[in-house]
Amino acid sequence: HSSITFHSPFNNPVETYRYYSFPFCRARSHVEETGNNSALGENIPTGVEALNDSLAINDQRRTTRANDRVFVDGTMKYEQSLDEIMAGNRLETSLYELTFQDDIEWRLLCNVSLGTKELETFKDAIRNNYFFEMYIEDLPMWGYIGDFEDEDVTLGQMGGSHTFLFPHLHFKVGTNNAQIVSVTVTIERDSRVDITNVHKPTTVQFSYSVEWFENHELPWKMRMTRYADSMFLPGSFDSHWCAIFYSFLMTVFLAVYLMRVLKKLHGEALEEGNQSGWKLIQGDVFRFPKFSILFCASVGTGAQLLVVAFVFLVLSLTDIVSPIRRGSIIIGIIIPHCLTCSIGSFVSIRLYLQMNGKCDWACCVVLTAVLFPVPVAVVFLWANTVALSHGCTSALPSSTIFTIAGVYALIAFPLTVVGGIAATKYASHNFNAPTRTSEVVREIPARVSGICIRVFPMYFSGLLPFLTIYKEADYVFAGMWGYQIYTIFGILSFAFVLLIIVASFASMASLYFQLKREDHRWWWSTFINGGMSGLFIYAYSLYYFFERSEMSGVVQTSFFFGYMLVISLAFFLMLGSASFHFNLLFMKHIYSRLKCD
Repeated sequence: HSSITFHSPFNNPVETYRYYSFPFCRARSHVEETGNNSALGENIPTGVEALNDSLAINDQRRTTRANDRVFVDGTMKYEQSLDEIMAGNRLETSLYELTFQDDIEWRLLCNVSLGTKELETFKDAIRNNYFFEMYIEDLPMWGYIGDFEDEDVTLGQMGGSHTFLFPHLHFKVGTNNAQIVSVTVTIERDSRVDITNVHKPTTVQFSYSVEWFENHELPWKMRMTRYADSMFLPGSFDSHWCAIFYSFLMTVFLAVYLMRVLKKLHGEALEEGNQSGWKLIQGDVFRFPKFSILFCASVGTGAQLLVVAFVFLVLSLTDIVSPIRRGSIIIGIIIPHCLTCSIGSFVSIRLYLQMNGKCDWACCVVLTAVLFPVPVAVVFLWANTVALSHGCTSALPSSTIFTIAGVYALIAFPLTVVGGIAATKYASHNFNAPTRTSEVVREIPARVSGICIRVFPMYFSGLLPFLTIYKEADYVFAGMWGYQIYTIFGILSFAFVLLIIVASFASMASLYFQLKREDHRWWWSTFINGGMSGLFIYAYSLYYFFERSEMSGVVQTSFFFGYMLVISLAFFLMLGSASFHFNLLFMKHIYSRLKCD
């Protein structure tokens, strides 16, 4: 049986609308032809009688999922799973009826009289390259609703162009051992209707045909693989591996450089008479930072997001989460995030207690619980409100919103509290600083307090890691905001690991020069420097939106910039947390080798 989800402008994948919000057929005619149009003069059922007849026949032929349908505007709407709803799919039964192994040479769907308003709706949609998405046995297929020709693109003149509507669809269904393994829909250009003159009422005859064929080369279990064989996979592996090789070389270069730095610091630490640079601030380097609650919550939240990222990559590598299955990626992020909330609070409270924070640890738990979800909720409510005001199916219904809020309130937040309590009882409260902290704060030299001295390390620490994933980010963006299906999660996992390593190494290099300047304020600087790649990711999204894509409109713009802001924030927290932990080990190591009283 066929079902239909949406139609959408090709350049705006998020901006999806109900298929039957356009003046297509609402009730199918039961007149069937086998090669001629002799029955066109017969009376065609219209109105409520035709609608009831169509639904009655559809009800008799559909025997599956009988309890999962409700009536919506003359069609039957499926009740879908949470992942399908999160993906923005709103499956409804279409009026195209197919019988297994029953070829249809031509069948009339209905006759629709289109006035000026309806013609303008179709013409505007065709000018914006609207396409539709349909399903047969959970296999997707796509097609355009029309086309235009003779457009003077150079001069931008539309006077000599013609707009055509495609009223006839041809379905081609492949089977293997009495199971449907492939579906395609094509357009019959010979039957197109010219709707250039919107002031001339037109009667359009919507029809379809069906062709069944045997496809023995494609087994049923592998029927989804052909959607994964997107056009960039075979030809772009070289560029993928070149980018990975470049990232690996950068990692090796930074590793060799940092090994030389460590060797030099070890030598300086053993020199008893040399008391300059980083050795002079030994009494201040482990002085805990200002806004310690916010700092600890940021580190813990980043650690949790790191765990979520690795869990998601493992699920993707094992094909538990797949971009081919509608909404599985979104659920593959939400569920691990809720189940790992205790990790974030445990890391946050452990670090906070080591900083001698005892009375306000509950505030740190609450801040950890809301630091990332609140920005996500704000962006979601904004984007969802915009989509809802435009009538897009990408807007989540209120029932789904309450479900997600309930999952967070009943699972995520309690687990966050449990993690914090576990840290107070079982985590070590001793920071184990290798040097004693002096009572008087050492004054930082005036020459190192300028803005330029602080901005350059941030730029350096953000740019180098971003360059390691620049090429891969282009493919990921094409999968997120385009129609290419990204399935190379092995390469993505390797690139993500290299990103973390390079970000940590780059922030460590910046920390080394900061210590040489006798600047002991390293806590926040290592976190911010490590997370600066998130800012570069957002900057690249601006370039991608304006230069690499043709996205436009309020809905698409709101979704793109809103959710890219969330993604960039997630990378900022993840890389900042990883860099801080790496640099903390570095600091404890070099100062533990220092000979001092």
